[in-house]
Amino acid sequence: MPDCREQVYSNDYYDFIVPYGVLMEERVSDGCVQRITEDYDIYFESREGPPPLSVRNYTYTTIPKCYGLLDTTALEASGIIRLQDQPVLSLKGDGVLVGFVDTGIDYVNPLFRYSDGSTRILRIWDQSVQDGTPPNGILYGAEYTEEKINQALAAENPYDIVPSRDEDGHGTFLAGVACGGEDAANDFIGAVPNAKLAVVKLKGAKQYLRDFFFVPDGVAAYQETDIMMAVAYLDALANELNMPLVICIALGNSIGSHGKDGPLSDLLNFICTRRRRSIVTAAGNEANSRHHFEGRILGEMEYEDVEVSVEEDMEGFFMELWAEAPELYAVSVISPTGEQLPKIPLRTGTSGVFRFVFEGTTVTVDYRIEARETASQLIYFRFLLPKKGLWIVRVYPENIVTGLYNMWLPMRQLTDGNVFFLRSSPDTTLTSPGTASQVITAGGYRVANRSIYPESGRGYPVSGGIKPDFAAPAVDVYGPGLRQNYVAYTGTSAAAAVTTGAVAQIMQWALVERNEPFLSNAGIKNMLIRGAGKSSDRSYPNREWGFGTLDVYRAFEILRG
Repeated sequence: MPDCREQVYSNDYYDFIVPYGVLMEERVSDGCVQRITEDYDIYFESREGPPPLSVRNYTYTTIPKCYGLLDTTALEASGIIRLQDQPVLSLKGDGVLVGFVDTGIDYVNPLFRYSDGSTRILRIWDQSVQDGTPPNGILYGAEYTEEKINQALAAENPYDIVPSRDEDGHGTFLAGVACGGEDAANDFIGAVPNAKLAVVKLKGAKQYLRDFFFVPDGVAAYQETDIMMAVAYLDALANELNMPLVICIALGNSIGSHGKDGPLSDLLNFICTRRRRSIVTAAGNEANSRHHFEGRILGEMEYEDVEVSVEEDMEGFFMELWAEAPELYAVSVISPTGEQLPKIPLRTGTSGVFRFVFEGTTVTVDYRIEARETASQLIYFRFLLPKKGLWIVRVYPENIVTGLYNMWLPMRQLTDGNVFFLRSSPDTTLTSPGTASQVITAGGYRVANRSIYPESGRGYPVSGGIKPDFAAPAVDVYGPGLRQNYVAYTGTSAAAAVTTGAVAQIMQWALVERNEPFLSNAGIKNMLIRGAGKSSDRSYPNREWGFGTLDVYRAFEILRG
């Protein structure tokens, strides 16, 4: 039998996301299979023998995408403290399970413990631990129960018993903002200090995926497969414990169609339709990165030029052009020295690898129709060793109605060098999975002057609808660091953590205390949208603020009538 745990961690094996029932026996001989849900499996395949990784050799959605962290007197502004202190409601998260899919947690921090020193964390699944006992039905990582964590906390060296650490601090910060206990001496309290926690520490993405997506060395990046497994694990745990669950996912990337964006978004939408489940995501920090181009070919235009500035010699980057059916486009590429790749004929499945002699740059172009949901056209570009200068993508209309198309570069911190569109648009810059229709997506704003956080990802999704749903505090948000100190974070990750706390407060009132026992994720979202604060000088909804600013106390006031 193959060593399945080894395949999960080994860079010698590909990881593929495959819809359940789509067989790959012709490719998988000695590979293992990990079930995610009834809809998706992960197939592991030896990298010896099969074609190299590319969107021409494997379908686009089969290749796991890499996701990064979304960071660069929050609770009072959001109405959370008023609900904690309201004598009748007193909503502090009692009976609610809050799940985090992130960099782990500093479980020894007193903020995550009761006054007697015992833990409020019911489970930690550390995907990065290669020994120990994994969760039931899962091939990898190590699971630590509440009892094991308490045993560790009582020991002289806790990490000998539960060797799970948050080396980054991002996960600890988010958990603290959402669920940290009270520290009166340092004027800190989390949004729901009585909630129970469940934490998944993601393992880092395999090196072959980092190389494929040109993720810079030293930058945290996580695989779509592992995020999906984490969500499925937390959902199963909430079933086991019979508790309502809200999951905070403060990760993202800016690739995909920015509408219906593949397996992870599918899974999150499905979980959100289940009873007593809610998922909060962040809008991302891409509005000012100049990584989005909005194209439109009108009338008799023969083509449109999209100018991409490469500010320094790079290892490489990739880029995507998306067009909704029935739009179809063809492209050519022009180098900084004027060498032009001829127009590539439009045929579905066409692929080409081209070398620019004077630049020493290799450009791969793939035409695809992503037929599973939308039949949208994808043109996938991969630039290897691009030279500094102005590169031009010439876009030709082949079959157009609106003439609209969009192009995106990867999220800023996942890019190896400074590359951007000269004529960029800050709109439609939400990161995935914040574009998923059912999740609650939080943009970010500065509480001090009630201005939008300028980096906060803007709507709307290409597939329609209003995103972000609203904005929450995202600038200089106060929370725990790794040395049991306090730090200030800026980014929509913080907005997601604050919003997660607000959702947990509603879950306590509605589901635990049974005031609205059938309240769904959609109902929670709509309750927060109705309560969102609005400024008289803006119209709502809009691309920056969604329906306004998070104010969960006002949501209850409106409910009262």
